[in-house]
Amino acid sequence: MAAALDVNEVRGSFPGLAGGNVYFDNAGGSQTLGAVAERIRDYLVNTNVQLGASYATSKEATKRYYEGYTAAAEYIGASAEEVALGPSTTQLFYNVSYALNFEEGDEIIVSIIDHEANIAPWVLLAERQKLILKWWHPNNTTPDAKTNPKLLASDLPALLTPKTRLVTCTHASNILGTIHDIGAISRTVHTHSPNALVCVDAVAYAPHRQIDVRALGADLYAFSWYKVYGPHLAMLYASPRALAALRSLGHFFKSHRSLEDKLGLAAAGYELVHALPAVAAYLDGRWDAIAAHECRLQQTLLDWLDARGEEVTVYGERGAGGGGGGDADVRVPTVSFTVRGWGSRALVERVEAESKGVVGFRWGGFYSQRLVGEVLGLGKEGVVRVSMVHYNTVDEVKTLIALLEKVLDENSPQTKL
Repeated sequence: MAAALDVNEVRGSFPGLAGGNVYFDNAGGSQTLGAVAERIRDYLVNTNVQLGASYATSKEATKRYYEGYTAAAEYIGASAEEVALGPSTTQLFYNVSYALNFEEGDEIIVSIIDHEANIAPWVLLAERQKLILKWWHPNNTTPDAKTNPKLLASDLPALLTPKTRLVTCTHASNILGTIHDIGAISRTVHTHSPNALVCVDAVAYAPHRQIDVRALGADLYAFSWYKVYGPHLAMLYASPRALAALRSLGHFFKSHRSLEDKLGLAAAGYELVHALPAVAAYLDGRWDAIAAHECRLQQTLLDWLDARGEEVTVYGERGAGGGGGGDADVRVPTVSFTVRGWGSRALVERVEAESKGVVGFRWGGFYSQRLVGEVLGLGKEGVVRVSMVHYNTVDEVKTLIALLEKVLDENSPQTKL
């Protein structure tokens, strides 16, 4: 059994929480560790010079930079040569899309429920190289398929052929919170289409669970550190077979052996890279406790939403009434829902006003417009999303529940929209 998380100690590690605000918009960007801010300041004050020179300060700066790169790679079980750092996951995936060369008529399979960062680059790649684009739609055979769409490895054999070159999907949906079985997906793709690469967006998964890229079997795997308590930076992993398939976008005089040389394009701020070991050190040994604590957070909210009955529609795994909502293997604590008679925007703004601006959460499509519109069948206001992480508390969740109850119970249908 996981040791209980010391929430007071955890919250003390995040200076941004000291002001008393309640942040339930963490899927858009987490609070930053104080140790991260300190390392950024230290780098800028003491070693803010170009890398690679022979003078002492440059040697120290270079050492710090590569220590950061190595720590980032080891954090996911990779080597430094297999990762590239850049400003965002979106940018890194676009870099990949310009580094892949397929033949006209080759096929790519793209998940329709993903964040647009893991859709648009591949749609444009298909257009440029005259590839056949196949959409991977979630399962539609389960009773709750309309509100709980999932990507299943068992759906893939019908889409895969010897001409498949790329399959893309999300590790966890940034709206549904649902965790997909990337190991099973990777094995299925590699068994049926040995020449295909598996590309995974892990942005919504990485803040919540430990990552071992070799165990997952994905070929391309990316997430954003600024959603994992770190600086505004993202990281891409490429397996050896993916690294070999990527042409270099870097300068001609580079070695082109590492992913950084091929796709990094000098886009990682030195001071931000220097901060990454602080994230790795903070999370080391905490993952079981984080998962257990986050399960309590999401189950508290899911139980209340479920108790509202047909008034509320929860998307993704349902919780106690719908099964599995508190299971760490099933979902992360990103909970999205709609309320009958309410626009998502109106409800969020009313609750935030009721809290006098202390509680912050979100409404919208969250760059997963195809999921929201085509799969869930919702309008432009999308869902109400409450995205929690381990520094949130059960008391904060109960505060949000009390605010929601007050707004929903005190407002008649005529005043809701």
